[in-house]
Amino acid sequence: MTPLARWVLVGVVCGALSVLLFHQGAAALLHALGYTPRAPYSWQPTAPWGVPQVLSISFWGGLWGAVLAASFGRLRGARLLLAAALFGAVLPTLVAWFLVAPLKGLPLRLSPIGPLLNGLWGLGTGIGLALFGRARR
Repeated sequence: MTPLARWVLVGVVCGALSVLLFHQGAAALLHALGYTPRAPYSWQPTAPWGVPQVLSISFWGGLWGAVLAASFGRLRGARLLLAAALFGAVLPTLVAWFLVAPLKGLPLRLSPIGPLLNGLWGLGTGIGLALFGRARR
């Protein structure tokens, strides 16, 4: 496997896992504190195929993880973590607000919770890439 293929594959895996650990973990904390009404780790089916929400967002987290990895393959250390967190806070949030919500017929809600959760997802994905993205010698 080439180093780039490994890097992107690790981005997919870490992106999906980061949804479960960082994104939904932070959502659980915010929900417990009363900052958000939506319960995390929801098995509510999504339209149109009825996939549970937590699996759906993990899938999309994996795809976004591939994009993140492909975008920041040259970065290392703190620069990678900062770029990954900013990437997560901005790009997936903007897509959710201005593409996904209108497609689903949902009202536009510009809440700081989206960038916070997605930024934590990006940070978690960056940590995974930093730890496992490159082969050890």
